[in-house]
Amino acid sequence: MTPIGIDDIELATTHHVVRLDDFAEVNGTDPNKFRLGLGQDEFSFPAPDEDIVTMAAAAAAPIIERSGTEGIRTMLFATESGTDQSKAAGMAVHSLLELPSQMRIIEVKEACYSATAALQAAVGIVTRSPGQRVLVIASDVARYELDTAGEPTQGAGAVAMLVSANPRLLEIEPVSGLNSADVDDFWRPNDSTTAIVDGALSVTAYLDSLTGAWNDLQTQDGPGIDEIDRILYHQPFTKMAKKAQVHLAGLTGAVLDTEIVAGAQTASASDPRDTGLAASTLYNRRLGNSYTASLYAGLCSLLDHDSDLAGRRIGLFSYGSGSVGEFFTARVVPGYEQHSHRETVTAALDARVPLSIDEYRALHATELPSAEDVSTPKVTAGPFRFAGVTGRARVYERS
Repeated sequence: MTPIGIDDIELATTHHVVRLDDFAEVNGTDPNKFRLGLGQDEFSFPAPDEDIVTMAAAAAAPIIERSGTEGIRTMLFATESGTDQSKAAGMAVHSLLELPSQMRIIEVKEACYSATAALQAAVGIVTRSPGQRVLVIASDVARYELDTAGEPTQGAGAVAMLVSANPRLLEIEPVSGLNSADVDDFWRPNDSTTAIVDGALSVTAYLDSLTGAWNDLQTQDGPGIDEIDRILYHQPFTKMAKKAQVHLAGLTGAVLDTEIVAGAQTASASDPRDTGLAASTLYNRRLGNSYTASLYAGLCSLLDHDSDLAGRRIGLFSYGSGSVGEFFTARVVPGYEQHSHRETVTAALDARVPLSIDEYRALHATELPSAEDVSTPKVTAGPFRFAGVTGRARVYERS
């Protein structure tokens, strides 16, 4: 059978960053509440002329530059920060990147899980037509109300992936474990720009979904825990990956690494197996929650920071509140390290412009009206920008 999977991948984020040390100082909070309690150091925040479209285009553009557009007949855009109730955000990306008109473009939604739904759909398309390639984009801005428990877990980011036959990075394996349950742990009503979350219930629902998806994987004759070399988790905050790892270790009886800081692991009865937990959380510590992009930002981090992945099997747990979970596996293709973007990603993270807490709060409170024309100030240094609203339609342009 022809292998199908991720041939190329890119990560993009915003112009601004909020440092949680500053956040803690202004709020009179011990910074370790965020650094250790959440596993977060900072979070990305969009400038007035940035949104999910500008991040998505910035992530996808380098892939198009490297690989061209031949055979790309589908774009699947996963987000829970949609810009319109009808029109897919991918249409604006299609225009910005000047992609061919002979394409289908669809927006996919199910909280943070939908990028995995898009990835699996892309695999199906290429399985049917191996000469085709599919562009999968996950892009989100996580926003919570000011002065709530969720506020320090905000973030923003986009990951673009090119799915093809004979991929250069990751071969997706056919078996996966699934779990769905109707749970009101997190949602965003149509009349709200911020999400509503029950934090305790959300953690419980996440872990219940992991249990269900893992057990289903085993009933589908998927690989056992000893056959999986690295494990990635959706990271609504980085320490959630640790909670999930501890939970999975309890389910399977395996002795797994449980520290999200490199070199911090302490062993007791026996040495834990390194499953890449620390390496896979490096980018998310700095991005914050990027919703649909979170799991795949973790994949970027692992590929960029683990030099011993060739031929190894990775387990990926994708979770979306509401809720859907999927545990699937993939093999890393030898030579993957030749396609690392570590320096580029690190430079982009370092280049973000810090916001004071007052500046951040002012931006957070800004909501553009959709019923009148408005222009946004030029702030972003990125290649694409959200220019404003004209005739109730959002307008985008190259910077």
